[in-house]
Amino acid sequence: MGEQFKRKSPEEILQSIYQMQRGRLKIILGAVSGTGKTYHMLMEGNNLKKNGIDVVIGMISASERPKTTEQIGCLEIIPSIKWIENGKEKYDLDVDAIIARNPEVVLVDVLTHRNRPVAPRPTRFDDIQYLLKKKISVITTVNIYELEGIRGIADKLTGGKVKVGCTVPEDTLALADEVKLLDVPPEVILNRLQEGEIDLQNEEKGKGVNLLHPSNLAVLRELALRFLAGEVNDTLDDYREKHGMIGPSGASERILVTVQYHWNGSILIRRGQQIAKRLGGDLLVVCFANKELSKNELTFKRSIMKLVEKVGGEFEELPLEQDEVAYQIVQYATKHKVTRIVMGQSKQTRWEEIVYGSIINEILRKTKNIDIFMVADRAEIAGERVLPAKQIKKEKEMDPYRRLTPQELVNEMNKLKRGTLKVYIGAAPGVGKTYTMLREANELKKKGIDIVIGLLETHGRKETIEQIGNLDIIPRKILSYKGTKLEDMDTEAIIRRNPEVVLVDELAHTNVPGSKYHKRYSDVEDILDAGISVISTMNIQHLESLNDSVEQITGVRVRETVPDHILRKADEIELIDISPKALQERMREGRIYASVKVEQALNNFFTTGNLIALRELALREVADDVDERLEAWERKRALRGPWRQEEVIFVCTNLRPDSERLIRRGFRIAYRLKATWYVSYVKDHHPLNEEEEQVLNKIHKLTERLGGLFEMYETKNRRNVFKKLVSEMNEKKATQVIIGQSARTRLEEIIKGSVLQRLLREVRHMDVLVVADQQKQ
Repeated sequence: MGEQFKRKSPEEILQSIYQMQRGRLKIILGAVSGTGKTYHMLMEGNNLKKNGIDVVIGMISASERPKTTEQIGCLEIIPSIKWIENGKEKYDLDVDAIIARNPEVVLVDVLTHRNRPVAPRPTRFDDIQYLLKKKISVITTVNIYELEGIRGIADKLTGGKVKVGCTVPEDTLALADEVKLLDVPPEVILNRLQEGEIDLQNEEKGKGVNLLHPSNLAVLRELALRFLAGEVNDTLDDYREKHGMIGPSGASERILVTVQYHWNGSILIRRGQQIAKRLGGDLLVVCFANKELSKNELTFKRSIMKLVEKVGGEFEELPLEQDEVAYQIVQYATKHKVTRIVMGQSKQTRWEEIVYGSIINEILRKTKNIDIFMVADRAEIAGERVLPAKQIKKEKEMDPYRRLTPQELVNEMNKLKRGTLKVYIGAAPGVGKTYTMLREANELKKKGIDIVIGLLETHGRKETIEQIGNLDIIPRKILSYKGTKLEDMDTEAIIRRNPEVVLVDELAHTNVPGSKYHKRYSDVEDILDAGISVISTMNIQHLESLNDSVEQITGVRVRETVPDHILRKADEIELIDISPKALQERMREGRIYASVKVEQALNNFFTTGNLIALRELALREVADDVDERLEAWERKRALRGPWRQEEVIFVCTNLRPDSERLIRRGFRIAYRLKATWYVSYVKDHHPLNEEEEQVLNKIHKLTERLGGLFEMYETKNRRNVFKKLVSEMNEKKATQVIIGQSARTRLEEIIKGSVLQRLLREVRHMDVLVVADQQKQ
C-alpha cells in the first residue's frame, strides 16, 4: 500500500530516464531445443501486433517446423544476411535494415550466434544491445546451457553432451527487462522429437539424441529452474531492501553455519552444505574470534576456508565483541536474511549453563524468526567424528522369480489401468494455466485423442474463452443447498462418457456442500482410477506444505489446499512462468479480473513483492520435484546431491497454534530425506476441553493427510513430558528432532522449567531443529 506515493531517489530517476531512452529486452529461456521458444516468441509477436504494436521478425530459425511456420502468420520478415562458413549456411541480423525500418519490436531467434568476420559487431548479442540503444525493443530466445558459466556445469551434469559454439554473458538474464521460462517436462520433448516436431540445430546434431536422454533433459530443466530462481531471488532482495523490509522473505533459504577453529568445524560445514543443497539455498559460514590464533587454530582455519570454497559457500571471520557471541550471531543472521542457523550441540551441564550461560539458549531468546539447527554430537555415542556415509537407501528389489500374490497382481493391474495426471502450476492467478491447458487440449484433439472439458473456470477472460475451440464440454451437475441452486463438476457423467483425457481446472477447489467429496482432487482420483487421464491446474500457494511460507510472504492464510501426495503422484508437472511486471500489466488491462477489482488486487495479493516471492517459490518447488523424479534415473547427477542413510524424523507438538507449522515442516524435511516421520503429542492433563480436542483432531488429520504417523502419549506429571518424548525418540531411533520455540518467558522457564532446554540437553546425539515462530516477528 502507498508505493505510488513514495518519492523516487535521484538514482531511480536517472535509471527511469535511461529506461525511457532504450528499448525493452525480453528473453524466452528454455532448458534445451524443443521447448517451444521460437513458437512462443512468434505467438507473442502476433499478440502484440493484434494490440497495435509494430512488430517485425529479424531472425527466425527452424522455420521448417509446421507449428512454427503457422505462427509466423502475417508478421513482416526482414531478410537476414546469408554467409558461408566451412560449407555451412549461416545468417546474421541485418541490423541496418531493421534500423531503417524502425519497428517498435523485433523478434530475434537464437541469441547465441557469432557473426561473419567482416560484421560491424562480433555477435548477435552485441547486435541486440545496439538495437536496444536505438529504442527498438527485442524479444529473443536462449537455452540455459548457452549462458557463460552455466555451460561448464551443464556439460559436467550431462556427461559431456553439451557442446556450444557461442555463449552469452552469465548476467544476460539480469540485463533483461523480462525473462520468461518455458518449463517443459522431458516426456513432452521426447514426444515432440518422436513426432518430428523438433529439428535440431546444426550445432546440436552432433549431440543428437544423447543430449535428449530423459535424465539429461531433467538435469537441464532443473538447472534452468534453479538458475532463474536465483535471479528472481536477487530481484526480491533488491525490492525488499528498497522498501525497508527486514528478515527473510519466506521464498528461499539461506543457511548460516557458525564455527570455531576446532576439529568439528568441517563436520558443521558439511552438514550445512547438505542442508543448503537439499533446500536449494545459499551457504554462509562465519567465525567470531577475539584473540590471536594458536598454531593449531591457524591450521583449522586454513582447512575450513578451503572447505567452504570447495562447497561453494561464503566465509567470513569477524572480531568478537566482549563475549557477545550470541548477540553477534543473531545480528549477522538478521542482516544477511538467514533462515536457519547451524551450530554444534552444547557440551555444558545444566549447572554450567546456569553459571556461565548458554550460547544456544541466548540465541533462542534473542530471535524468534530464525530456525536453529543443532548438529548431533555423535562422537560420544558412536565413537566417531565424521558424518555417516552419504548414501541413498536403495529400494528393495523384487525377486523376478517370485510369483505375485493375487492381491499384488490386482494392484499391478490397477496401476496399468489408471489414467495419467498432468498438472500446470503457476505462481498466481492469471499466469495462463487454463489458457495453456486448453491450447494443449486442442493440439491433442487434432491428433485424434478423445478429450473433453470436465470443469473449466474462464473467469470471463476473453483469451481463455477463445481457446475452447471445438472441445466438448461435460455439463455441470446442479445441487440444491439452503434453497440455492449451485453448480459443480459432474464426476459421474465424466466417467460414464469415458473419454481418454478430461480437463479439470482448479485442483484445489472446495466442492459444493452435499457433493460426494469435500475437495475436487478427490473427484480427480476417482476419474484417474476409472482409467481416464486428467490435465489440471493449480497455483503454488495451494500446496499444503507451503501454507506457512505463503502466509509469511503474503500475509494471507490460504484455506483451499492440495495435499502434497496428490502432486507427487502426477505423471507430469509443468510450470507456467511469467514475470510479475507482465502479470500486473495483464491485470491493469482487465485480462484477469473485472476492472472494479483491479486496484484492490494490485494493492493486496498482487503487489510486486508478493509476486516476485511466489514466482521464486514456484520455480524452486518445481525444481525440487524434478530433482526427486531424477532419482528414478541417476541420483548422482541431480543438483542437490544425496542425503544420509536411514533418517527418522520426530516432530514434537503441543496444542498451540504453531503445531500445524511444525507438522508441515516435518513433512517437507522427511520427504526430501526419504525418511519415516512421526508426529507426537504428550497429554499431561485430564480431560481436554472442547477447543483442545478440536486442535488435537486437526493436527492428527493433518499428519495423516501429509503421510506421517501420529502418536499420542500420556503422563500425569507435566515435568515428565520431556522424559516421555526422549524415551519415544530413542525407541524409534530418531535422527532428527523438530520442535517449536519456547512460549515461556525467561522467568517462567526458571520457575516451571523449559521442555525445549531440557530436551536439548537429553538428545545431543540427535540433530535438533528449533523452528522459528514467524508469528512473533
